Amino acid sequence: MYFCSVQKKLIDHIIHPKDVRALQVEELPRLAQELRHFIIEIVASKEGHLGASLGVVELTIALHYVFQTPEDVLIWDVGHQAYGHKILTGRKAEFHTNRQYGGLSGFPKRDESPFDIFGTGHASTSISAALGMAIASQLKEVQKHHIAIIGDASIAGGMAFEGLNHAGVTNANLLVILNDNAIGIDPSVGALKQYLTNVKKGNQKEDNIFEALNFEYSGPVDGHDIEALILELKRLKKIEGPKFLHVITTKGKGLKQAEDNQVVYHAPGKFNAQTGDLISSNKENSPPKFQDVFGKTLVELATKNKNIVGITPAMPTGSSLKFMMEAFPKRAFDVGIAEQHAVTLAAGMATQGLIPFCAIYSTFLQRAYDQVIHDVALQNLPVVFCLDRAGLVGQDGATHHGVFDMAYLRCIPNLIIVAPRNEQELRNIMYSAQQGLKHPIAIRYPRGRGLVTNWKSKFESIAIGKGEQLKAGQKIAILSVGAIANNVQNAIESLSVSHYDMRFIKPLDKALLKDIFKTYDTIVTVENGTKHGGFGSAVLEFAAQHNYKNTIYIKGIPDEFIEHGSTEELQKEVELDADSLKTFILSL
Repeated sequence: MYFCSVQKKLIDHIIHPKDVRALQVEELPRLAQELRHFIIEIVASKEGHLGASLGVVELTIALHYVFQTPEDVLIWDVGHQAYGHKILTGRKAEFHTNRQYGGLSGFPKRDESPFDIFGTGHASTSISAALGMAIASQLKEVQKHHIAIIGDASIAGGMAFEGLNHAGVTNANLLVILNDNAIGIDPSVGALKQYLTNVKKGNQKEDNIFEALNFEYSGPVDGHDIEALILELKRLKKIEGPKFLHVITTKGKGLKQAEDNQVVYHAPGKFNAQTGDLISSNKENSPPKFQDVFGKTLVELATKNKNIVGITPAMPTGSSLKFMMEAFPKRAFDVGIAEQHAVTLAAGMATQGLIPFCAIYSTFLQRAYDQVIHDVALQNLPVVFCLDRAGLVGQDGATHHGVFDMAYLRCIPNLIIVAPRNEQELRNIMYSAQQGLKHPIAIRYPRGRGLVTNWKSKFESIAIGKGEQLKAGQKIAILSVGAIANNVQNAIESLSVSHYDMRFIKPLDKALLKDIFKTYDTIVTVENGTKHGGFGSAVLEFAAQHNYKNTIYIKGIPDEFIEHGSTEELQKEVELDADSLKTFILSL
């Protein structure tokens, strides 16, 4: 399946892109085979984003061959496809640490390498960043090239259009390369996808949209024909002003299973490097993922409530909205990489009596902050935000941790914020939210599996703004929100302290808090979110408002960006694991 020869491997001698440029063009296909094999071997055992990087191997080599990187700058949109780039730019020996605790980031990162001129992790940012650099070069009278590589899913994001719109009225030395493989994490959607499909088939009838935006358009070019890529890149290198190269690739190229099942092999987990087969994790009898509880519960609710609709920005599989898309295809919407549109679309639906469940990763809702305030909360529209991947998320690292949502949402009037402790509470708060709730609500839940196997219980209503006591004790009260309660329960199992699941970050259960403050001298708040501005801050504000003098400690994410590693490693780093919490409580 892979390149195998007694010849010395070309990749063994590649330390810097200048080593790539020292090769003959006819040697580059062999280097491409070796680079694919190298990526597959590492990702098979270490996990990571596989399909996107395999798809751009030839393009990656061609770019470093034609352009004088890092003087000429490459910006990889999102960064899922940047593994080959990392390997060719001095990080080959460290690549086995990719996404591991203390190792390389899974995304381009400025402080990791001068070849990573711009950090990426969220979509649709590359064109704006590259244009900013190109304008800076003009102002400084520096001659260099600025290349943004963006996928067909990411280019549909609103910010990408904003960048194209601006670039088209400049004479900036900008090259936008569209990596068109018809898929992001899930298959691309929307009218632009259909337009690109028509272009690829050669039956486009309308004007070229990129030429209409004043770009010099070229393509489509076979993204796996390395000689054709090099010829076209050399030609475009000589043209002034904004340029656009349309490249056709196959996601997962070189590994049959990854080509045939592109959604699964976007980030497949561990697999056999020789056969490509996934390695079973034997989780059939394990508790479900929170996302699956959300997706299957939504179908249950939608079956009985005809007003329920589902919305996701390009994450039907990741959020498990796919279950509703299968059950009720006319009532579930993948709007593409367009979080702002997703939120305001939900607001529009809510004005007409629908009950929109808008499923967005916590870190991606940051992109629609104005819409949450202006279009939903200001008008007090009952949109249900389901914030998957809340808290620390693991190997994806700083760009993907959902640790800010409690802080950035808590200050918004009319908005209810709740963090269910387990899968059953997630079901019940979803059930409660669709029972005529008059306010918008944000339900935050973590990545990964819970602890409850018999999660599919009868629905029960949860009173808005009400917490509950989980364990009775003396002197010290632990107040937690969300699934981090499990760590607290393990920490205090043998300790005589009280534990409360407050559930709601907003509104707080003030009656319960008054009782707690009157009963306990010391209070510890625990949250899988930032210390500053989050749940603990809300409790401090309550104490100040009522002039309570109790001693209060806040346990949460410190005021810094947390890097990548397993969730367990990162919880230990920030002292939110059970052992660290126990040690802290004992110290009191």
